[in-house]
Amino acid sequence: MSLLSLSLVVLAALFHATWNLLAKRAAHAGTAFVFAYNLVATVVYAPWVVWILLTEGMAWSGAAAGFVFLSALVHLAYSLCLQRGYQLADLSVVYPVARGTGPMLASVGAFLLLGEDIRASGLAGLILVVAGIALIATQGRFAAFRTPEAHRGVRWGMGTGALIAAYTVVDGWAVKMLGVVPVVLDWLSNMLRFLFLLPLVLRDRRNVMARMRGHWGRAIAVGLLSPASYILVLTALKMGAPLHVVAPTREMSMMAGALFGMIFLGEAVGRWRLAGSILLIAGVVLLSA
Repeated sequence: MSLLSLSLVVLAALFHATWNLLAKRAAHAGTAFVFAYNLVATVVYAPWVVWILLTEGMAWSGAAAGFVFLSALVHLAYSLCLQRGYQLADLSVVYPVARGTGPMLASVGAFLLLGEDIRASGLAGLILVVAGIALIATQGRFAAFRTPEAHRGVRWGMGTGALIAAYTVVDGWAVKMLGVVPVVLDWLSNMLRFLFLLPLVLRDRRNVMARMRGHWGRAIAVGLLSPASYILVLTALKMGAPLHVVAPTREMSMMAGALFGMIFLGEAVGRWRLAGSILLIAGVVLLSA
């Protein structure tokens, strides 16, 4: 992988961790915040999408439209689950668990549903991901598994990770099998999520505005950074960067998320959570090998 491609993927990882930090800081805004940043993404990236459609075009089919709609539903569930997790638990727990669980479940799904072979390195990666989640959940005190409060963040992180695995499969099928342009897919998904939430927002406008007070700047930043992190990864792949290198490099965001929680939010990360994050990263690397 070239230095430029590597730089793009590392920048994407930092963008991803940064927008999750901002989402955590706006956690109490809940659905209103998800609506706001999807609105921003829809407006800001519209000119680029129009230019792509005018200059490159795209073949449409009923299946492609169906997968775009399904992608929007899964991404909406992911966004709401993530935001709820940030309301209830630490960024340094929810974020790395979500980012580690997604690749793990995608690998298990490929093995069980698609008949793909799982190698020894993949099995070792699954074990490391589970071990990393356990360390983050318990901070080394494994008796904590008996207390539901201790691993509340892990449950929400794993739920978010399951949705990451789901949208990875849906989006991958739409792009690879149905010819949907990735940037167009991401934009349409953002626009549909905005439209899905619009009736809820209109019914409770006063409460939405109250919840968003002081968070509009964060919503603008997330609306810019979230699609940008995805587009940077796609650009690196288009430049020829191998997927098995890009995928684990992108998961540097897990460590950044844990560190951001400690530095900017004052969360008690500690050596066990850091060790768990390292195990998660190592596990994802092996899953991608």
